[in-house]
Amino acid sequence: MDRSRLNIAKLGESLAVKHLKAHGCEILAQNYRARRGEIDLIVQDGEFTVFVEVKTRRSLRFGLPQAAVTLQKQRQISKVALAYLQSHNLLDAPCRFDVIAIHLSPQLELLKLEQIKSAFAFQAET
Repeated sequence: MDRSRLNIAKLGESLAVKHLKAHGCEILAQNYRARRGEIDLIVQDGEFTVFVEVKTRRSLRFGLPQAAVTLQKQRQISKVALAYLQSHNLLDAPCRFDVIAIHLSPQLELLKLEQIKSAFAFQAET
């Protein structure tokens, strides 16, 4: 990922963290890495452990940010989430997968932030 895209992704994640905290969530991990990949944010929202994928775009030319969370990406997130749940003895805890879609102006001003709760279900490898 080039530096400009990395900076936009980091800006999106920081906006997502502010949004989640403002809505009462506790940030448990940011950029959580496991052998099989990474999850942008892991938060506690009431009783739920929430795995959050943040997608940030400056243009909608290639579609909405949330459209980038493909089935393949959902499977990868699911694998990492399972590893997190196992390592923290949380296999019986309720969890969900959210997507935060962020649209920025070309000047990097926030135009829209949308949190899609339960955006997808756990995706097992087929």
